[in-house]
Amino acid sequence: MSNPIEPTDAPYVAEPVTAPPVTSRFLFVDIAAQRAKQLRRGARPRLADGVERSHKLERVAMREVHDHLIDYTIVPVKQVTVPDAPPSQE
Repeated sequence: MSNPIEPTDAPYVAEPVTAPPVTSRFLFVDIAAQRAKQLRRGARPRLADGVERSHKLERVAMREVHDHLIDYTIVPVKQVTVPDAPPSQE
């Protein structure tokens, strides 16, 4: 009986995802940084075999984001109200 969890030598090729387009370079950097962190922790790259892979995981992460291989969600910012400061007593 074979164990379905055993690693295989077959390459993993990810399909493009339907995440919204990255319209901000700051968002691009945030997504790529989170993906690089995942790669450093052992996640498998999603690039196809024919695509050039550099040795730096940050470049691999940026390429994955550029090729729309990374799905992401933007968490809405919760509005916090700050109470007015009491009048100063001078």
